[in-house]
Amino acid sequence: MSRSAIGATLTLCSVLAGTMTMAEPEIVSGPSDDPECYVPWSDDTAFFQYGAKEGPFRIALANGYIANTWRIQMIQTAKAYAEQPEVAEKLAEFKVVSTGEDVPAQISAINNFIDSGYDAIVVNAQNPTAFGPVIKRAKDAGVILVAFDNILDTEDAINVNVDQKGLGELWGIWLNDHLPDGGKVLEVRGVAGTSVDTDRHDGIHEVLGASGKDWEVVEVLGKWDDPTAQKATADAIAVHNQFDGITAQGGDTGVVQAMLDAGHPMVPFGGETENGFRKFCAEFSGEGLKCSSAGTGPAQVAVAIKTAIDALEGKVVPQSVKLPLAIVEDPDFVEGEDYYPGESDNFFVGNSFPTCGINFTAQEIMGQTEADQ
Repeated sequence: MSRSAIGATLTLCSVLAGTMTMAEPEIVSGPSDDPECYVPWSDDTAFFQYGAKEGPFRIALANGYIANTWRIQMIQTAKAYAEQPEVAEKLAEFKVVSTGEDVPAQISAINNFIDSGYDAIVVNAQNPTAFGPVIKRAKDAGVILVAFDNILDTEDAINVNVDQKGLGELWGIWLNDHLPDGGKVLEVRGVAGTSVDTDRHDGIHEVLGASGKDWEVVEVLGKWDDPTAQKATADAIAVHNQFDGITAQGGDTGVVQAMLDAGHPMVPFGGETENGFRKFCAEFSGEGLKCSSAGTGPAQVAVAIKTAIDALEGKVVPQSVKLPLAIVEDPDFVEGEDYYPGESDNFFVGNSFPTCGINFTAQEIMGQTEADQ
């Protein structure tokens, strides 16, 4: 082999080595470059630092299920965040694709983004354990994966989430505190197979199971969607007649509407942060609808995009980021602060993360479409 050929080979190897270095983050000591925003999940959470890339960046959002108001508002929030001037100047392209409940279709979409040379992919995963091969492909290609809400069961991607199991525990504690003798509880679950649904369900049942009280829990699927949850609740009331308490992961406005339509007594309720649900909680508190309204707004996606950009710029971020819950409980529902009579029932309140510099008005979000782009 000639000296020039050897030199070319060494140059190629150097480039490939640089690519692999960028694909695999260095594990560094904390804190992160933005410690107020990026709170590590636990004391033993690793801190990542990827090789810095030169922007602007191509970032994609690979969403799965979209047939509920949270996911729709999440897509709208992502677009609104990407249009903010200080964010837009760092983006050469921002692409959004939603693939429904089909896990292989979502994995295929991520593979397509990898093949198309995107710098980072933000994903709300339909299944936490099915993404092993595509995670490896992203890592080998130097593409940063950031999962949020429904996260990935891996340490080779960055996860951004609230304590979903802790949220279920919060609702379980609320019911336990307000039902001293236990009783029959309606549990309106989310989308089957997702990590959020499983974690919240486990949290509720661990608290109720440890209470020593006699509980009967009737489970139905509401898919975090008002019409679906309303019908599931109406059917459950028709079969079981009456419940002593209710907990719902989403679609809560529909759940209360089903109670009203059936003439069901108002009972303690642990639920999410929909504006319509909180309106009902304030209106019917005196009639027994004692609510714990907690969760995290769809602005999680904005934190995930911010994380992807910071990681691409070589900033230190935790491998697993823990976001705060937005919590309001009876009797502390304040009009104009915790719920908004003039806004849509479907709007999720608490849709900001001030510690990350992320704040949205309803108008910014609702002015966006839910369509792929």
